[in-house]
Amino acid sequence: MNIGGLFDLANKEERIQVLEEQMALPGFWDDQEKAQTVIGEVNALKDKVNGFKEMEEGYENLAVSYELLKEEDDPELREDLESNMTQLRKVFDDFELEMLLNDPLDKNNAILELHPGAGGTESQDWASMLLRMYTRWAEDQGFSVETVDYLPGDEAGVKSVTLLIKGHNAYGYLKAEKGVHRLVRISPFDASGRRHTSFVSCEVVPEMNDDVDIDIRTEDLKIDTYRSSGAGGQHVNTTDSAVRITHLPTNTIVTCQSERSQIKNREHAMKMLKAKLYQLELEKQKAELDEIRGEQKEIGWGSQIRSYVFHPYSMVKDHRTGVEIGNVNSVMDGDLDPFIDAYLRQQLH
Repeated sequence: MNIGGLFDLANKEERIQVLEEQMALPGFWDDQEKAQTVIGEVNALKDKVNGFKEMEEGYENLAVSYELLKEEDDPELREDLESNMTQLRKVFDDFELEMLLNDPLDKNNAILELHPGAGGTESQDWASMLLRMYTRWAEDQGFSVETVDYLPGDEAGVKSVTLLIKGHNAYGYLKAEKGVHRLVRISPFDASGRRHTSFVSCEVVPEMNDDVDIDIRTEDLKIDTYRSSGAGGQHVNTTDSAVRITHLPTNTIVTCQSERSQIKNREHAMKMLKAKLYQLELEKQKAELDEIRGEQKEIGWGSQIRSYVFHPYSMVKDHRTGVEIGNVNSVMDGDLDPFIDAYLRQQLH
């Protein structure tokens, strides 16, 4: 169990000291958003440092128990040792997973979008089910969820929705969810009780801060204002402050209606646009590398990352990692950690 190899304790403690010195400076709270980001990083670092120290202490206790067991083979001591080893292994695995999130953008907030595929009400209802699933998962993680944009379905569900999920490593975890999600069930909207298959595309990008320099020319933008839908819950208003920005060269469209101020919505929309353009550039670079390597990867509705089967049996299967869970209801209630963990670990190989 190579604990020390995963973690630079001195570096983390030094970073905490630097950030706490920033927090003590006059005017720290002048920029509320920046202040919250700093505090979030400090709390996350402290959690890691404390968790590491507790893990070290647990490991040392195990070593002592093992030496005692070698001297005297006590059945009760052996049982305690095995139980403590199992607990420490789980703590270690969780800690190791968090250490895998070492990409510079992993720590950022996540912008998550859901877009139903063809199928009208069926797919739109499926999008609303995924919206509930991701909201519950985020809340279980202690993240906050803000509805940035919401377009309700004609009869049920949603035509599209954009969430801003705020929390340390939100993007690092949720990047595992990017792709097409497939549902198989007996349709509640079909009087004949037939089985239907529905698709929803999930797009996840990191929220970008002002430190990232992305050149966006004013003449490349088409900016529209409109009345928000007002159907996204308490966070969506009904004034004429909603903003839609189209980046003409790439035909990238972002919308924001979460604020009452048109200026605020425009600021949020520009952040989202910056994130999407950054992601497009990364994907372009990756595609060029794949072409050089001779890799061909299908992109489209046929490339589902996960299937959720409600009928004729109950199963959720991730097609990338092979992870299967028979309890569909627990997954729909936000139990996504087994899928996310397996995906992140797979990236090491």
